[in-house]
Amino acid sequence: MTRYPAIDLTGTLVAVTGAARGIGLATARAFADAGAHVALGDLDADLASTASADLGHRAMARYLDVTDTDSFQSFLGAAEAWADRPLDILVNNAGVMPNSPFLDQDNTIDRLTIDVNVFGIIHGMRLAAPPMVARGRGHIVNIASMAGLFPIPGLAVYNASKYAAVGLTAATRLELNGTGVSVSAVLPSAVRTELTTGINYGRLPASDPEDIAAAVLKTVRTRAAQTCIPSYLGMVAHLTAITPEPLMRIARRMMRDDAALTRVDPTTRQAYLDRIAHQ
Repeated sequence: MTRYPAIDLTGTLVAVTGAARGIGLATARAFADAGAHVALGDLDADLASTASADLGHRAMARYLDVTDTDSFQSFLGAAEAWADRPLDILVNNAGVMPNSPFLDQDNTIDRLTIDVNVFGIIHGMRLAAPPMVARGRGHIVNIASMAGLFPIPGLAVYNASKYAAVGLTAATRLELNGTGVSVSAVLPSAVRTELTTGINYGRLPASDPEDIAAAVLKTVRTRAAQTCIPSYLGMVAHLTAITPEPLMRIARRMMRDDAALTRVDPTTRQAYLDRIAHQ
């Protein structure tokens, strides 16, 4: 196993994207509690500022559009100027999850999904990794999803974006081997955040944002390539890949894995879909 330089969280600089709410906010709070300086980036700059104020003097907030490299560069530059130190850890968390039958989904929403969920990660890594490589230390965490290993009806383009995030993380980790810079993917199942609001996932396991935040912090110590939450789902996802399709169809019906199509509260869900549509 490659050995990476240890990172003591006390006083380090951590940048978290999509940090005004949900997983991003829980992750920012966990790093601040561990003694790190945390920069919260989000499209909703006002909400991010409120969140950073709640976290105290160890946190700052700035507007961030992860689909725009200039915006991302400005965010990272402001974070380093505020903390008076180079970036140690980047958490690429910003993401969107529209749900719809594939044939009905709008191309504009498809592009937004790819821009945020894939290019947002690409932009962040291409900006953060080179200085880390030059210093010989650093850590990047990409928040992917179990939807990057397991296809879900009603989330086809989201699935595509998360499969891309998983592959992107794995390949860049190989390329950066030996540089002292690690790249890890964290793959949650359904998480109780606005992203999944209005969808009743039934038997599918769900986690809280704090569970994901704890897993992110753990990767700073372990530098694990991939962390699934709950952990057993990683093995399940790999087993499904070798299970005959007729058997999987039966298992899927038992799991009722079509929740994103059939068990949706349209009124509750629409508020989230309207918000991302205006991005």
